[in-house]
Parts: sequence; C-alpha cells; structure tokens
Amino acid sequence: MASAAEAEHEVKETAVIIVGGGPSGLATAACLSNLSIPYILIEREDCVASIWKKYAYDRVHLHLAKPFCQLPLLPIPSSYPTYLSREEFVHYLNDYVSHFGIKPIFRQAVEAAEYDEVAGKWNVKARSYHHEAIKEYSSRFLVVATGESCDPFWPEMEGLQSFNGKVLHSTQYKNGEKFEGKSVLVVGSGNSGMEISLDLANSAAKTSIVVRSPIHVLSRSMINMGLVLLKYLSLDWVDSLLVIMSKIVYGDLYKYGIQRPIEGPFAMKDKYGKYPVIDVGTYQKIKSQEIQVLPRIKRITGTNVLFEDGKEYVFDAIILATGFKRSTKWLKGDEYLLDDDGLPKPNYPNHWKGLNGLYCSGLVRKGLYGAAMDAQNIAHDINTMLYKT
Repeated sequence: MASAAEAEHEVKETAVIIVGGGPSGLATAACLSNLSIPYILIEREDCVASIWKKYAYDRVHLHLAKPFCQLPLLPIPSSYPTYLSREEFVHYLNDYVSHFGIKPIFRQAVEAAEYDEVAGKWNVKARSYHHEAIKEYSSRFLVVATGESCDPFWPEMEGLQSFNGKVLHSTQYKNGEKFEGKSVLVVGSGNSGMEISLDLANSAAKTSIVVRSPIHVLSRSMINMGLVLLKYLSLDWVDSLLVIMSKIVYGDLYKYGIQRPIEGPFAMKDKYGKYPVIDVGTYQKIKSQEIQVLPRIKRITGTNVLFEDGKEYVFDAIILATGFKRSTKWLKGDEYLLDDDGLPKPNYPNHWKGLNGLYCSGLVRKGLYGAAMDAQNIAHDINTMLYKT
C-alpha cells in the first residue's frame, strides 16, 4: 500500500489531457467519451464554464441563433428560445456535463506542460488550490482548451490608479442597480461594453462609452443571415451586403461618434478576431443621447477624465470592458502551434493540430461553433492515431 507521500507524488496517466473546462474543453471531452477514449480534464476554477457561471453580467444572451451555439452530439433542446439567456445556456451546459459523464478535476492550475520525446508523452504539472500541492499527469495527447476568454485584461491608462471612484472589469459587473443616478464611464466598445452601457442606461445611470476605433454595428438577424449566406457566397460578397444593410438600418453612425471600418465585419473577425457589435438596443440609446459616445482617454486625475478631444468629465465609476488576455506560458517546447498570446499560428482550418500529439480547441476566434468543430476534429484525429498503433 502506497504511503501518503507516495500518493501525493503519484503520476496519473491517461490517453488525453484536456486543459480547460469551458465549452471548448467540455465539447472535446464529450467527443472523446463518445469514442471511448480515456481522458483527464483539468480546470483551475471550482466549476465548469466559469465565465458563464461566475463572470458574466446578468442580462447577457447568446448573440447567435442556437444552432450556431450548441456543442457536439447534444443539440440545444427545441423548447429553448432562439437566443439563449445566460441561465438557459448554463442549464444546457450542466445537462451536457451530466449526459456525457464529464468529471473535471477542479481547482488545478497548470504550471507546466512539457513533451518527453523519449517516452513520447506529455508531462503536466498542476498546482492544487486546496493545499498548494503539485499534481502530476501524463498522457500521449494534450489539448489546450483554455478558451478565448481567459484572464481579464486591464489596460494601462495614465492616472487610472489614482481614480477616486469605483473601477471594475466587466467580469465583475453584474447589473446596473448599484449605479442608478451615478455617472459611469464604460471603456471598450465591443459587445460586452455596448451591452453593459445599455444595462446601465436602463438602470438610470448617466452612461458614457469610449469608442476608440471603428466598429461595425449589425442586428442579430443580419449576422445570422450572413452566417447562412457564407455557405453559398464569398466572404467579400456577404460583407458588402451586411454593410449595405447596416447603413440602411442604422444610417450615418459618424454623427454619433462611431466610424465604420473600411474592411467588412467577417473579414475583420477572421483577420483580427474583432467581432462586429450586435445591437440589442444600445444604438437607440446612443441616438437619443441617453448614452454618450466619447473618444480615447488622454488622462485620469481623481474623478476627472480628460479625453483626446480636449473635453473633461467627472465620473463616479469606470467599467473596463476591455476583454481578455490569453496566455499559455506553461506550455513548454511548442514552437509550432501557439504564439505568445496563446493563439494558433497555423491558419484556419488547420489551426487545431500541432506536433507530438498537441492540439488546441476553441482558440481560432470562431466562437462556440468553431469550438464544436475543433472538438470533433481533435477526437477523430486522436482516434485515428490510436487505431494506427
């Protein structure tokens, strides 16, 4: 019988190690399970899909219709609405975990993953949050499924540390109830920033949003129509059509402080990972001046914020909807698959497979639909490799 010390340093072996328990990791686990391939799923949080369960604001909904958001092998039930709320999507993910018997190892932060060329295996070391112990794992295949939304990104802004009001990242924001009657500045004009601004305005906050770069504004129906048309038309044709429709519906956005990019919405998403803004009511609030659009911040002093146009305003709170940083510095020896930001180097659609049994899932900036495709490709490839041997 092994001693306590030996058990503490025991190396758990399996065919596949998945790092990350978000939708990408869950989809990969389900596809592997369907092929009877053993795996271990390591997750640093205390639950699956922590972004959805713990770090999303209350009003968030899926922007794409449910066929584009469901994970492999288990469709979203027909009884669910076209655009799921956070609660409905979390319920679906919980059912998904139960259906496929996915049992992640929680509170394990990966500190190192390195390929042993002699043994032909990946050695993974993870620190347990429970008692600071290092756990060791070994597998022939390693899947990086840490997701597009990993660690909150806090931008550097002159004077931000001196701001006398409340500063939150969007992952800390839940709703606008506490901000009623207060002057709030939202930094970041992506979908999160636009929706949080809408939520604040609906909660009677004096809302402003910084729009630092050109953005496309589309409706849900436009974006979903575009996704369907991409099956039959070129990306350039679809982009041109969407821009025309946006101009017809939303008119001249420049007079509200918003510029349209020169490149089309899908082209920008593919090239830079920049999603178009899917309007769910924010545009009308901007048009009615219930939400004020402001340019780039120049400097913050106390509660005063100076902008590049020379105007200065006083705010009670700043909410940073500035996205996430992705890092896989714990991955050792990979020069082929992932870059310094933790994103794939190979171009789509060959982005998901590296060397020596290394894979990545959900990192190609194609949302839940892309994560589902990655998971199926990875499981099929691993199954083929195992069958060959």
